[in-house]
Amino acid sequence: MKTARIIYNPTSGREAFKKELAPVLERFEVAGYETSTHATTSEGDAINAARTAVKRGFDLIVAAGGDGTINEVINGMAEQEYRPKLGIIPMGTTNDFARALCIPRDIKKAVDVILSDQSMLLDIGRVNDQYFMNIAGGGKLTELTYEVPSKLKTMLGQMAYYMKGIEMLPSLKPIRAKIEYDGNIVDEEIMLFLISNSNSVAGFEKLAPDAKLDDGYFDLLILKKANLAEFIRIASLALRGAHLEDSHVIYVKAKEVKVDTDEKMQLNIDGEFGGMLPGEFKNLQQHIEFFVPDKFVESQKS
Repeated sequence: MKTARIIYNPTSGREAFKKELAPVLERFEVAGYETSTHATTSEGDAINAARTAVKRGFDLIVAAGGDGTINEVINGMAEQEYRPKLGIIPMGTTNDFARALCIPRDIKKAVDVILSDQSMLLDIGRVNDQYFMNIAGGGKLTELTYEVPSKLKTMLGQMAYYMKGIEMLPSLKPIRAKIEYDGNIVDEEIMLFLISNSNSVAGFEKLAPDAKLDDGYFDLLILKKANLAEFIRIASLALRGAHLEDSHVIYVKAKEVKVDTDEKMQLNIDGEFGGMLPGEFKNLQQHIEFFVPDKFVESQKS
């Protein structure tokens, strides 16, 4: 019998997964998995839980929670020589990575994806001594993903981010940065930078429209110095994916990126605070095997 370890955040999604745990376990058992669980209790707990699952040789790890939980599980797996296949049950507010993988938010349908046994080796990113599966970035506006109170996210969902973003607009200012990517250098004042592994960033699905999760490249987006009116205009363009041709935007593909700044700039890793810059980013091509639905497989071919 195969073995599975479900690592879940009991508070995500208004505790919806915890309420459905018994039927989920039954489905895995019927499918031939001897299944056990670990409920996270604090920040970083999922990292240790994933490391333990790898050490014990589980065939499958399932991460049930938001992007933060998935990020921690990946950080617990990424450095290991043996890495089990990874399934995702999205239970967070934004679920950027699950959206990029076309995994349904419905628990039963997400389990269907895992038990269909279709998987692909996908890229992850490394920055300094941390790993990310979806996005890393810097700039004041990138901080809103972890500055929004969790209760407000639970109550308002995606709208909470928009409200916080509007609140932060007056405080936005450019910072001089030196960004090196695959032998090229950008050295000027910027509003923000995003290093994306997928096309789904903070709920926007068109910020990096050409992103592929298995090609070994990041999609690097840099927003150069802009005044408030220009910034709002570009943000409006980004909602419909029309921002890439704007003169304030640099959009390229890169395998490795280095970022340093004249002033302090926080690093956002998969929607959470990841320390301070500088940072060295490297794409680890096809590093972890994820269970994915047919829709995602087809999207990677186009």
